[in-house]
Order: sequence, then structure tokens, then C-alpha cells
Amino acid sequence: MVAVIGDIHGCFYTLLSLIEKLERDYPEAEIYLVGDMIDRGKHSCEVIDFVKEKNLKFTPGNHEYMFYHYFNTPHSLFAEAWFSNGAEFTLKSYENRFERIDEHLQYIIQAPLFYNLKDCFISHAGISSYYQSILTPEILSDDKKLDEILRKDIGEPYSILWSRDNLMNIGKLQIVGHTRMYEPKFIKEKNVLYIDTAAISGNKLSAAIAENNSVIEIVSVPTISADLY
Repeated sequence: MVAVIGDIHGCFYTLLSLIEKLERDYPEAEIYLVGDMIDRGKHSCEVIDFVKEKNLKFTPGNHEYMFYHYFNTPHSLFAEAWFSNGAEFTLKSYENRFERIDEHLQYIIQAPLFYNLKDCFISHAGISSYYQSILTPEILSDDKKLDEILRKDIGEPYSILWSRDNLMNIGKLQIVGHTRMYEPKFIKEKNVLYIDTAAISGNKLSAAIAENNSVIEIVSVPTISADLY
């Protein structure tokens, strides 16, 4: 059993509220995050500190990659896109503690692009239908080969960080963020659950409780106003 939390976007106090609820109601569930932990909200630095301290598992989102590349490959498309996607709010959260940035960047870039678990497949944006003719069942069952294929396309609009395409039915439940919904949305024919419920828009932060490729429950908490500008 796992609990998969949607896009946080610097909503630290909202995250604390959801974690408290998950630990109380589902203490046996291992907690995963689908990325986009930073940008737009007030507390990006605090979110990364908390995730690191709690040793929570996460897949990086496009916002984490933009953050990383801004400091490491500043002329890349990832870096250039960052300032139209909430960079100023993340930088503000690091005021008077800029020494934490490099530590956090190394932490982010070492995270896997996906978790292929018995309970579900977790990634930020999901596996696009672009890969329908490329990803055979054999590749989908081989995490190393799958990572090689997905990683080489990381900057493409159909990638596992950026895709807003129809997603591929990979033969198991995919749980993804990235595409904002005001309620979790399950696409039955694709076996995909979208779990970003627009916390940064003042809606709510949600987690899916999944077991054996089925969604057991959705757990949500309303966004706490202290997280928002």
C-alpha cells in the first residue's frame, strides 16, 4: 500500500496537514510525491527540507528540473523557462540560506524519474501515448531500459516531465501530477489517475491510497492560506 501526493508547489503547511492525516489514517502506507514540490507558493525551501528530513520518496517534476538547470546549465531551455514558472518565489524562500540551494539541487537530481511498484506506476507527468509503439511489455518491465528511453527525451513536450498528451495504458495503474485538476480524475481506459488538485490555486492537496493497482481512497486537505502569496 502506498500514498501518492500530488503537486505541492511550496505549500509547506498544507503538506504538513496532509502528512499528519495520512500517518494517522494509513500508518502502513509508504508515502511518495509526484514532484513539483517547489515554485509559486511561499515555502519551497521548507518543503524540500521536510521531504529530505522525512526521507520521503519522490519523482522530480519539470519545476525541479528547471530549478536544477538554472544553476547548472543556465542557457538550457529548462533554465530559460524557469522565470515564467514561479522562480522568483522559490528564490525568495531561500533568502538568508542560499547555501542550501546546492544541497537541495543534488538531492533533486538524484531522484528517479519514476517508481514502478507492484501497487502502481508513479511519475510526474506520465508516459505519453507517443511511446505506444516504442515501449513493449518487455521494456515496461525492465526499469533500466525504460529509464534510458524516457531520460533521453527529458526535454521534449511529450516527456515524463512535461507531457499533457493522452497517456499510454501501460498495463497497470499510473498515478501522475502535472496536469491540474480541481478533483482527482481517473481515466479508466488509460488506467491513469491525475492527482494534482491545484493546491497552489487555493483548492486542496490530495493523495491517492493505492494497493495492487487499485485506488482505495483519495485523502485531501484544503490549502492553508499561509502558503499562498
